[in-house]
Amino acid sequence: MTAKLHWETEGQGSDLVLIHGWGMNGAVWQALMPLLTPHFRVHRVDLPGYGHSRDLGARSLEEMAHLLLENSPASATWLGWSLGGLVAKQAALLAPTRVRQLVTVASSPRFAAEDTWRGIQPKVLRDFQRQLSEDFQLTVERFMALQAMGSATARQDIKQLKQAVFSRPQPCPQALASGLDVLAEVDLRDQLGQITQPWLRLYGRLDGLVPVKVASALDGLAPQSERQVFAAASHAPFISHPDDFVRAVRAFVGEG
Repeated sequence: MTAKLHWETEGQGSDLVLIHGWGMNGAVWQALMPLLTPHFRVHRVDLPGYGHSRDLGARSLEEMAHLLLENSPASATWLGWSLGGLVAKQAALLAPTRVRQLVTVASSPRFAAEDTWRGIQPKVLRDFQRQLSEDFQLTVERFMALQAMGSATARQDIKQLKQAVFSRPQPCPQALASGLDVLAEVDLRDQLGQITQPWLRLYGRLDGLVPVKVASALDGLAPQSERQVFAAASHAPFISHPDDFVRAVRAFVGEG
Protein backbone atom coordinates (compact mmCIF):
# COMPACT_ATOMS: atom_id res chain seq x y z
CA MET A 1 0.00 0.00 0.00
CA THR A 2 1.42 3.39 -1.00
CA ALA A 3 1.70 5.92 1.80
CA LYS A 4 -0.25 9.15 1.33
CA LEU A 5 -0.06 12.59 2.83
CA HIS A 6 -2.37 13.11 5.79
CA TRP A 7 -4.87 15.93 5.20
CA GLU A 8 -7.68 17.22 7.40
CA THR A 9 -10.36 19.49 5.94
CA GLU A 10 -13.09 21.42 7.75
CA GLY A 11 -14.94 24.70 7.58
CA GLN A 12 -16.79 26.77 5.00
CA GLY A 13 -15.57 29.43 2.59
CA SER A 14 -12.62 29.89 0.29
CA ASP A 15 -9.89 27.23 0.42
CA LEU A 16 -6.98 27.83 2.83
CA VAL A 17 -4.01 25.44 3.01
CA LEU A 18 -1.99 25.46 6.27
CA ILE A 19 1.61 24.17 6.28
CA HIS A 20 3.50 23.65 9.54
CA GLY A 21 7.19 24.09 10.27
CA TRP A 22 10.19 21.84 10.99
CA GLY A 23 9.70 19.22 13.69
CA MET A 24 5.99 19.99 13.97
CA ASN A 25 2.78 18.66 12.39
CA GLY A 26 -0.70 19.83 11.42
CA ALA A 27 -1.87 19.81 15.04
CA VAL A 28 -0.03 23.12 15.67
CA TRP A 29 -3.00 24.89 14.03
CA GLN A 30 -5.64 23.30 16.29
CA ALA A 31 -6.26 26.35 18.49
CA LEU A 32 -6.78 28.52 15.39
CA MET A 33 -9.43 26.30 13.86
CA PRO A 34 -12.45 27.83 15.67
CA LEU A 35 -11.31 31.25 14.43
CA LEU A 36 -10.69 30.10 10.84
CA THR A 37 -13.40 27.59 9.97
CA PRO A 38 -16.33 30.07 9.99
CA HIS A 39 -14.56 31.93 7.16
CA PHE A 40 -12.44 29.35 5.30
CA ARG A 41 -12.48 25.77 4.16
CA VAL A 42 -9.25 24.87 5.96
CA HIS A 43 -6.92 22.13 4.74
CA ARG A 44 -4.27 21.08 7.28
CA VAL A 45 -1.48 18.80 6.15
CA ASP A 46 1.21 16.77 7.90
CA LEU A 47 4.30 17.30 5.76
CA PRO A 48 6.06 14.18 4.39
CA GLY A 49 7.75 12.34 7.23
CA TYR A 50 5.82 14.20 9.96
CA GLY A 51 2.87 13.21 12.13
CA HIS A 52 0.41 10.94 10.34
CA SER A 53 2.44 11.34 7.10
CA ARG A 54 5.42 9.73 8.84
CA ASP A 55 5.76 6.89 6.32
CA LEU A 56 6.01 9.21 3.31
CA GLY A 57 9.41 10.60 2.37
CA ALA A 58 10.60 13.75 0.62
CA ARG A 59 14.28 14.59 0.37
CA SER A 60 14.05 18.09 -1.06
CA LEU A 61 11.95 21.24 -0.96
CA GLU A 62 10.73 20.57 -4.52
CA GLU A 63 9.58 17.06 -3.58
CA MET A 64 7.63 18.42 -0.62
CA ALA A 65 5.93 21.04 -2.78
CA HIS A 66 5.04 18.53 -5.50
CA LEU A 67 3.54 16.09 -2.97
CA LEU A 68 1.36 18.82 -1.51
CA LEU A 69 0.25 19.99 -4.94
CA GLU A 70 -0.87 16.46 -5.84
CA ASN A 71 -3.67 16.51 -3.27
CA SER A 72 -4.35 20.18 -2.57
CA PRO A 73 -7.38 22.18 -3.79
CA ALA A 74 -7.41 23.35 -7.42
CA SER A 75 -7.05 26.95 -6.25
CA ALA A 76 -6.36 28.09 -2.70
CA THR A 77 -4.58 30.52 -0.44
CA TRP A 78 -1.46 28.81 0.87
CA LEU A 79 -0.26 29.77 4.33
CA GLY A 80 3.11 28.41 5.45
CA TRP A 81 4.87 28.86 8.77
CA SER A 82 8.68 28.84 8.98
CA LEU A 83 9.86 25.84 6.88
CA GLY A 84 6.25 25.62 5.67
CA GLY A 85 6.67 29.12 4.24
CA LEU A 86 9.50 27.82 2.05
CA VAL A 87 7.24 24.98 0.88
CA ALA A 88 4.45 27.46 0.10
CA LYS A 89 6.81 29.75 -1.85
CA GLN A 90 8.13 26.79 -3.83
CA ALA A 91 4.58 25.69 -4.65
CA ALA A 92 3.71 29.23 -5.73
CA LEU A 93 6.66 29.17 -8.13
CA LEU A 94 5.83 25.70 -9.45
CA ALA A 95 2.07 26.12 -9.85
CA PRO A 96 1.01 29.78 -9.87
CA THR A 97 -2.56 28.94 -10.90
CA ARG A 98 -2.95 26.57 -7.94
CA VAL A 99 -1.60 28.94 -5.31
CA ARG A 100 -4.05 31.82 -5.65
CA GLN A 101 -2.64 33.84 -2.76
CA LEU A 102 0.40 33.36 -0.56
CA VAL A 103 0.83 34.00 3.16
CA THR A 104 4.19 33.30 4.79
CA VAL A 105 4.62 33.40 8.56
CA ALA A 106 7.99 33.87 10.28
CA SER A 107 9.61 32.55 7.13
CA SER A 108 12.64 33.46 5.07
CA PRO A 109 13.81 32.62 1.55
CA ARG A 110 17.20 31.87 3.15
CA PHE A 111 17.09 30.63 6.75
CA ALA A 112 20.83 30.25 7.31
CA ALA A 113 22.86 33.36 8.10
CA GLU A 114 25.33 34.27 5.38
CA ASP A 115 27.65 37.30 5.13
CA THR A 116 25.33 40.26 5.79
CA TRP A 117 22.16 38.15 5.58
CA ARG A 118 20.51 37.69 8.97
CA GLY A 119 19.30 34.26 9.98
CA ILE A 120 20.09 31.11 11.94
CA GLN A 121 23.80 30.62 12.53
CA PRO A 122 25.06 27.53 10.64
CA LYS A 123 26.55 26.18 13.89
CA VAL A 124 23.07 26.09 15.46
CA LEU A 125 21.76 24.02 12.55
CA ARG A 126 24.79 21.69 12.72
CA ASP A 127 24.25 21.22 16.45
CA PHE A 128 20.61 20.27 15.85
CA GLN A 129 21.73 17.75 13.22
CA ARG A 130 24.14 16.16 15.69
CA GLN A 131 21.65 16.18 18.56
CA LEU A 132 18.89 14.56 16.50
CA SER A 133 20.59 11.18 16.52
CA GLU A 134 21.08 11.38 20.28
CA ASP A 135 17.68 12.56 21.54
CA PHE A 136 14.84 13.47 19.16
CA GLN A 137 12.44 14.75 21.80
CA LEU A 138 14.97 16.96 23.55
CA THR A 139 16.17 18.41 20.22
CA VAL A 140 12.64 19.34 19.14
CA GLU A 141 11.90 20.78 22.58
CA ARG A 142 15.01 22.97 22.32
CA PHE A 143 13.84 24.17 18.93
CA MET A 144 10.44 25.01 20.41
CA ALA A 145 12.14 27.06 23.12
CA LEU A 146 14.04 28.99 20.44
CA GLN A 147 10.79 29.68 18.60
CA ALA A 148 9.04 31.09 21.66
CA MET A 149 12.01 33.05 23.01
CA GLY A 150 11.16 36.70 23.51
CA SER A 151 7.40 36.21 23.61
CA ALA A 152 5.66 37.42 26.76
CA THR A 153 3.69 34.17 26.65
CA ALA A 154 6.71 31.94 25.95
CA ARG A 155 5.87 29.31 28.57
CA GLN A 156 2.31 28.90 27.31
CA ASP A 157 3.49 28.97 23.68
CA ILE A 158 5.97 26.14 24.30
CA LYS A 159 3.35 24.12 26.16
CA GLN A 160 0.93 24.47 23.25
CA LEU A 161 3.57 23.50 20.69
CA LYS A 162 4.59 20.44 22.74
CA GLN A 163 1.01 19.26 23.18
CA ALA A 164 0.44 19.55 19.43
CA VAL A 165 3.64 17.86 18.30
CA PHE A 166 3.52 14.97 20.72
CA SER A 167 -0.18 14.31 20.08
CA ARG A 168 0.78 12.67 16.79
CA PRO A 169 3.38 10.09 15.73
CA GLN A 170 6.97 11.25 16.03
CA PRO A 171 8.55 12.51 12.80
CA CYS A 172 10.73 10.19 10.77
CA PRO A 173 14.41 10.89 11.65
CA GLN A 174 15.26 11.14 7.95
CA ALA A 175 12.54 13.79 7.45
CA LEU A 176 13.95 15.82 10.33
CA ALA A 177 17.46 15.57 8.90
CA SER A 178 16.27 16.47 5.39
CA GLY A 179 14.32 19.42 6.80
CA LEU A 180 17.44 20.76 8.50
CA ASP A 181 19.30 20.40 5.20
CA VAL A 182 16.61 22.52 3.52
CA LEU A 183 16.88 25.17 6.23
CA ALA A 184 20.67 25.18 5.91
CA GLU A 185 20.98 25.13 2.12
CA VAL A 186 17.91 26.44 0.28
CA ASP A 187 18.09 30.00 -1.04
CA LEU A 188 15.07 31.33 -2.95
CA ARG A 189 16.07 35.01 -2.82
CA ASP A 190 16.77 35.28 -6.54
CA GLN A 191 13.38 33.73 -7.41
CA LEU A 192 11.16 35.93 -5.28
CA GLY A 193 10.53 38.35 -8.14
CA GLN A 194 8.85 35.50 -10.04
CA ILE A 195 6.09 35.21 -7.44
CA THR A 196 3.21 37.12 -9.00
CA GLN A 197 0.40 36.13 -6.64
CA PRO A 198 -0.83 38.50 -3.92
CA TRP A 199 1.58 37.81 -1.06
CA LEU A 200 1.40 38.72 2.63
CA ARG A 201 4.47 38.29 4.83
CA LEU A 202 3.86 38.08 8.58
CA TYR A 203 6.63 38.40 11.18
CA GLY A 204 7.21 38.63 14.91
CA ARG A 205 9.39 41.57 15.96
CA LEU A 206 11.00 39.46 18.71
CA ASP A 207 11.76 36.48 16.44
CA GLY A 208 15.31 35.18 16.91
CA LEU A 209 15.16 32.65 14.05
CA VAL A 210 13.88 35.00 11.35
CA PRO A 211 15.07 38.43 12.51
CA VAL A 212 12.80 41.33 11.68
CA LYS A 213 15.60 42.78 9.53
CA VAL A 214 14.75 39.99 7.06
CA ALA A 215 11.34 41.62 6.65
CA SER A 216 13.01 44.88 5.63
CA ALA A 217 15.37 43.11 3.23
CA LEU A 218 12.43 41.40 1.52
CA ASP A 219 10.77 44.75 0.91
CA GLY A 220 13.44 45.19 -1.76
CA LEU A 221 13.64 41.58 -2.96
CA ALA A 222 9.86 41.17 -3.23
CA PRO A 223 8.40 44.67 -3.67
CA GLN A 224 5.18 43.14 -5.01
CA SER A 225 4.42 41.69 -1.55
CA GLU A 226 3.15 43.34 1.62
CA ARG A 227 4.26 42.75 5.18
CA GLN A 228 2.99 43.03 8.72
CA VAL A 229 5.04 42.77 11.91
CA PHE A 230 3.48 41.73 15.22
CA ALA A 231 5.26 43.94 17.74
CA ALA A 232 5.03 41.61 20.75
CA ALA A 233 5.33 38.26 18.95
CA SER A 234 8.24 35.90 18.37
CA HIS A 235 8.48 33.01 15.88
CA ALA A 236 4.91 31.72 16.35
CA PRO A 237 2.56 34.75 16.20
CA PHE A 238 -0.42 32.53 15.40
CA ILE A 239 -0.01 30.93 18.84
CA SER A 240 0.84 34.01 20.92
CA HIS A 241 -1.57 36.39 19.14
CA PRO A 242 -4.25 34.25 17.46
CA ASP A 243 -6.94 36.93 17.14
CA ASP A 244 -4.59 39.50 15.59
CA PHE A 245 -3.15 36.82 13.35
CA VAL A 246 -6.51 35.66 11.98
CA ARG A 247 -7.64 39.26 11.57
CA ALA A 248 -4.60 39.95 9.37
CA VAL A 249 -5.19 36.84 7.27
CA ARG A 250 -8.89 37.56 6.80
CA ALA A 251 -8.20 41.16 5.77
CA PHE A 252 -5.61 40.04 3.23
CA VAL A 253 -7.66 37.24 1.68
CA GLY A 254 -10.75 39.46 1.56
CA GLU A 255 -8.78 42.11 -0.29
CA GLY A 256 -7.22 39.60 -2.68
